[in-house]
Amino acid sequence: MAEQSKRTVLVALTSNALIAVAKIGVGVLSGSSAMLAEGAHSVADTTNELFLLTALHRSAKPADNAHPFGYGMERFFWSLLAAVGIFVSGAIFSLYQGINGLLDGESGSASLLLSYLVLGIGFVAEGTSWLTAVRQLRREAHSSHRGLVEHIRRSTDPTVKTVFSEDSAALIGLLLAAIGIGLHYATGSSAWDAASAIAIGLLLAYVAFRLGRGTKELLIGAAADPELRQQLWRELANVTEVDAVVEVLTMQLAPREVLVAARLDLMDGLDSDDVERVSAHIDAGLQARHPEITQVFLDATRASSAERGRSRRIAGA
Repeated sequence: MAEQSKRTVLVALTSNALIAVAKIGVGVLSGSSAMLAEGAHSVADTTNELFLLTALHRSAKPADNAHPFGYGMERFFWSLLAAVGIFVSGAIFSLYQGINGLLDGESGSASLLLSYLVLGIGFVAEGTSWLTAVRQLRREAHSSHRGLVEHIRRSTDPTVKTVFSEDSAALIGLLLAAIGIGLHYATGSSAWDAASAIAIGLLLAYVAFRLGRGTKELLIGAAADPELRQQLWRELANVTEVDAVVEVLTMQLAPREVLVAARLDLMDGLDSDDVERVSAHIDAGLQARHPEITQVFLDATRASSAERGRSRRIAGA
């Protein structure tokens, strides 16, 4: 899965780097606000792909004494930087170009044919990258028994989601730029060109916010998927030696690594050897049924009558 993510990011990096040069060249020559905004957009995306490659590389480091649970959260950190990069390098510059164009009342224009040629090449390049990300997301969704939209919403892998979101925004941004430039030529008013740059900036700001919010939750220790937590509770409650499940805590350590900590009220009469046997059985069973669970911590405790009732209600839900 990591190799698939790496290929997806490399395709996006190549596409964005090539088209960024063309957009900026036309933008500088013409002074078009929309084309410069799109150039900034592609530069931001190119930089972000470098962040994502760094995330994939660093998150693969094995656990050590300094990081006993591994380096999986590096993926979340660098993906958060990518979201910030979209906002700073793309959204702010695009908004500046658009607002400046509106206030000055001037926005240059290159040959309509040249502008549309660059935008068309950009659409093909971004579309290729977008399709690569969609194919990987479809494979992941199929293996998780989810629909594509549901998987994108619930996936804990920010790498491919970032590429997908960037490319989706890029395709929409290209259409906005094409509309703004076309209306500029049709009406002679540069306000359309500037307005399209502002629209691109707002689009990038929205994408950056959505990506940043989701990655922030993972970075500060988000729980695993609610469906998995519910399933874990039922499985623990169905263990013969468990009288009640007091609490099940989870934390996403990496896109496909989950820590589980559970407080269990075990049946009376178990000696220390029995407790060890039951704990080993539970540990092995959870990891066998859920390969994403890499750490399991169990705490034997006494449940109150209220906790016993809650355990039965949740287990039966």
